[in-house]
Amino acid sequence: MTQLQENTRSQIEVEAKDLPLYCPMPDMVKWNAHPRVVIPVGNTGEALCPYCGTKYILKGGPVGHGH
Repeated sequence: MTQLQENTRSQIEVEAKDLPLYCPMPDMVKWNAHPRVVIPVGNTGEALCPYCGTKYILKGGPVGHGH
């Protein structure tokens, strides 16, 4: 069983495999968390949660879109 993490980190690095990204993340304690919200980190490589202010940084930068 995975240990749940308190929502105390102000900056979290994520990987492309974590997309689409939501805050709070699945491994965070939810009893005192805000509503689940999509974090658009793939567009710019970083984004802030509008509820808690956690900064998410995408390792490797923005995700490219092939056309």
